[in-house]
Amino acid sequence: MHHDIADLRSFYYQRALGRVVQRILRDRLVARWLPQGCTGMNVAGFGFAAPMLRPYLATARRVTALMPGPQGVMAWPAGMPNHSVLCDEIAWPLETGSVDRLVMLHGLETSDDPAALLAEAWRVLGPGGRMMVMVPNRAGLWAASDRTPFGFGRSYTSGQIETQARRAGFVPEWHGSAVYIPPSDRRFWLGSAQMWERTGTRISRVLIAGVVLMEVSKQVRAPIGPEQRVHVPNPLEILDGVVKPRPARAPVARNLHHLQEN
Repeated sequence: MHHDIADLRSFYYQRALGRVVQRILRDRLVARWLPQGCTGMNVAGFGFAAPMLRPYLATARRVTALMPGPQGVMAWPAGMPNHSVLCDEIAWPLETGSVDRLVMLHGLETSDDPAALLAEAWRVLGPGGRMMVMVPNRAGLWAASDRTPFGFGRSYTSGQIETQARRAGFVPEWHGSAVYIPPSDRRFWLGSAQMWERTGTRISRVLIAGVVLMEVSKQVRAPIGPEQRVHVPNPLEILDGVVKPRPARAPVARNLHHLQEN
């Protein structure tokens, strides 16, 4: 089951609850990846990560919002040159190793092939590159409600995300949680959302968040062992197997006739 771009856009940009969730998740992301620290980097997002990428437009070398075909695509950001691309979820139009920072929101839980999706994320990330995955918390209220985008697809625990990330070759660096308010449009919850976030990060064992966050990195190990030199043959060595021409010998009979005459 895939999201519809119209529903995602309506939730995050028109609904008050969605704007609160957008601010909460973006603040958590920026706390990990400062925009100034991403100066000159290539930043990308997959799924519906566009709301998370706006802080990096001013500092990053390139920002790309990848949106899967079944979901649909929208022009983003509004009033600026377009940075969004419609793509296959396991064949992104990005060069191998070209991305420094990658955000995945509403991508993994609705993917038809999560393992292949993570493999594609591994391909586009450069050595030392980092990815932030945001998925519905299996134990939270948000995964049980279909009134928000977090009620669609699969929900996860932090342990499940870590296991899948390790199988794809990633190294877990940090995990956290966010969105401690219930999926409600009541003013009390919307107005006190930031207070609940601060409280939730301190007593996360008591309060159950709606979203699980996992930051992973791509670490490429250097070759281990004695150095192996590559021998490039000299063009003359290639001809070593060809028999070299030899001086022609006179026929034996002709040589004997010449001796008898003398």
